[in-house]
Amino acid sequence: MDIKEVITTRKSTRTYRDEAITADAREKLEAYMAQVTSPFDIKTRFALIDAERAGLQGERLGTYGVITGAKNYIAAITEKAERYEENLGYAFEQIILYATSLGLDTCWLGGTFQRAAVARVLDLKDNEVLPIISPVGYAKDSRSLIDSLFVKISSSYNRKDWSELFFEDRLGNPLEKGRAGHYAEVLDMVRLAPSASNKQPWRIVKCGDMFHIYLCRTPWYRRILRFDLQRLDMGIAMCHFDLMAHARGLTGKWVDKNPGLPTDKHTQYLITYAP
Repeated sequence: MDIKEVITTRKSTRTYRDEAITADAREKLEAYMAQVTSPFDIKTRFALIDAERAGLQGERLGTYGVITGAKNYIAAITEKAERYEENLGYAFEQIILYATSLGLDTCWLGGTFQRAAVARVLDLKDNEVLPIISPVGYAKDSRSLIDSLFVKISSSYNRKDWSELFFEDRLGNPLEKGRAGHYAEVLDMVRLAPSASNKQPWRIVKCGDMFHIYLCRTPWYRRILRFDLQRLDMGIAMCHFDLMAHARGLTGKWVDKNPGLPTDKHTQYLITYAP
């Protein structure tokens, strides 16, 4: 599948058929997880969990009825270091998109799962944290009531308008799509990136040939969990940018090159993509 097709196909699934993924899908997924790349030199590892064998079904997993039927989960483990959230978001989104290309369904879970129970199965080291897991399997034909409510509450099929996300020379000055050049399609795929509660915290400013990435925070979000959920979202956006740029033959790298643009108190510079 072309990466654009994968991104536009992928959706959050919370209601699964009561069956494990096939042996072929498992083999391919585990091989991919073992070699997945990330933008920063931070150790990560990923594990495919058999929920029944690990005793992590139902209340023990702590998804509170949000996820039903799933037999397998992907766990994302990282050492705690500067930029670990963006790094893990980037790497895990690659795995999520690869799973989509195999015909598998997934759902990012940052809050609604019992970390202590999963951590015991994974034998976490002292310097490791477990911010994210995802069920992986096959979607049921109809959603559960809770699943339907989550979709409605988060408005997950809606995305902010292009003019709210992408700017030229300064924040608040919308980037005309025609002026994005070859990167217009890349930004389209960033716009479709998933995020916690569909907050879409990324803001991108094109200055010349560079794209400066900013995090526009939802203020109270940092107090929900022990890690910065919206920085994970930024890693997902970076992943979409990189994958789509690469697929269209565009080359660049992530650099720290803060242009010093004026921002409000909830917006901070994160990183720059330099072609």
